[in-house]
Amino acid sequence: MTIRVLLADDNPTFRAAVRQFLSALPATAVAGEAHNGREALELAASLAPDLVLLDIGMPEMNGLEAARRMQQWQEPPLVVFLSMHNGQAYREAARQVGATGFISKADFVDELPRVIETVEARMRALASAQVPGVAE
Repeated sequence: MTIRVLLADDNPTFRAAVRQFLSALPATAVAGEAHNGREALELAASLAPDLVLLDIGMPEMNGLEAARRMQQWQEPPLVVFLSMHNGQAYREAARQVGATGFISKADFVDELPRVIETVEARMRALASAQVPGVAE
């Protein structure tokens, strides 16, 4: 079972660091990368990733709006915000748009493996329940 991840951040250096970090984790593959919220929304619709790592402050459409729109889909991806904005107001806004989690960019090395483990456990539970449309 491979967790397909969409990275969405307007900082290409940070995206590269997260991509490299994810490549070292077992059963994780970067399905795509977006540099703004609109592109993240389009790629999430076309690639159907298991997990979207989404920055809040991006051009064209911010991550909160992109996540809100994704949650309206019949089968939305799991969304975890990966942001430099770490205040309680941002965390609450992320929760209100249906995000599964929130990680400070400063803590992604420590926190991202736990997020991946949680997503993997959820996918295994769904697969073992033999839910239609879930790949094993």
